[in-house]
Amino acid sequence: MATEVVVPTLGESIVEATVGEWLKQPGDPVKADEPIVSLETDKVAVEVPSPVAGVMGQQAVKVGDNVAVGALLATVEAGGAATSAAPASAPAAAAPAPAPAPADTAGQQAPASGDAPAALSPSVRRAVLETGVDPATVKGTGKDGRLTKDDVIAAASTPAAKPPSDGGAPPAGRADAAPAAQPSARREERVRMTRLRQTVAKRLKDAQNTAAMLTTFNDVDMSAVIEARTKYKDLFEKKHGVRLGFMGFFVKAACMALKDVPSVNGQIDGEEIVYHDYADISVAVSAPQGLVVPVIRDADQLSVAGIEKTIGDFGKRAKDGSLKMEEMRGGTFTISNGGVFGSLMSTPIINPPQSAVLGLHRIEDRPVVRDGQVVVRPMMYLALSYDHRLIDGREAVTFLVALKNAIEDPTRILIDL
Repeated sequence: MATEVVVPTLGESIVEATVGEWLKQPGDPVKADEPIVSLETDKVAVEVPSPVAGVMGQQAVKVGDNVAVGALLATVEAGGAATSAAPASAPAAAAPAPAPAPADTAGQQAPASGDAPAALSPSVRRAVLETGVDPATVKGTGKDGRLTKDDVIAAASTPAAKPPSDGGAPPAGRADAAPAAQPSARREERVRMTRLRQTVAKRLKDAQNTAAMLTTFNDVDMSAVIEARTKYKDLFEKKHGVRLGFMGFFVKAACMALKDVPSVNGQIDGEEIVYHDYADISVAVSAPQGLVVPVIRDADQLSVAGIEKTIGDFGKRAKDGSLKMEEMRGGTFTISNGGVFGSLMSTPIINPPQSAVLGLHRIEDRPVVRDGQVVVRPMMYLALSYDHRLIDGREAVTFLVALKNAIEDPTRILIDL
């Protein structure tokens, strides 16, 4: 008896998704509650589990298709696991009879390895093409052992082992295949944009078209924060079970500055301005399918340790794709740290309907003047992009100065000054 697998309810206001990847193919054994397909929504990837144990049946849709909530995805033949095992054992029993030559066996196995990339997600396939890494030689760290983009990049940066020089001549079939594997012509690939990337593109363009966007800059001396982090990082990790990073300081400092300049924490709704007496801070986190922006709820009420724990949890779950959609809704202010990728300066784009976004950048030793002397200090550029319809230049600069003062003198964070 076949059981239908349909698109589940995806969350408030989300009525459709895109088929991102089939995790099971027709004929594969399936356990109850085992994911069989990954769907991409506007915000996250959602894995749809099988409601019963059995054998994967017909796939009703293809990768890249848009599917509405309640639409048929596939069927699962319940109780058919034993039946599916019989055909698999038959070729194994018949294999000794033909006794194919080694060259034939190699030729038969080639298509099987060539089919492997088809099960990879688009971002992983793109990474494989760019790096030239053989995905069959890389151990996946994703859910159920699947390859992630980070796995491919890590494998590309690891020197490959040299083949033995005294092993004799390779088999004829393998030697003939080597020259053919070296591409000489230029290539290009067309990859369908994921629903997440389409949504990001649309929202960012809408933000440019709607907001009167402007960016103002400042720089901050990171000496005090670096000193505090170096002095207390071991004790901090021992007590709280999480590493002490810079984001905890910046989130707390931003929350203090938002109280001083409420308009930076507000938003325009039609002809009204909405001011928030709380700070839900959106933080940009890198995930295999791109940047996602989960929200630290009531960040102004959390300690530095609580903020670091929340960010660390977001990072882990972003990597394995288990972030929930409700964790990325809302937010009153965004912090994006491009410095982890080496960015020196940027003009971040507002995350609507928010009115401002803070961009952090890399820390770099630069000469500055202190007490009439030129000294070298670890400096970081700060960028605040804001909606000039709501936030005046004076308010934007006041916000950045307040944040700068808190970072350069972290005691201010402790005494809320």
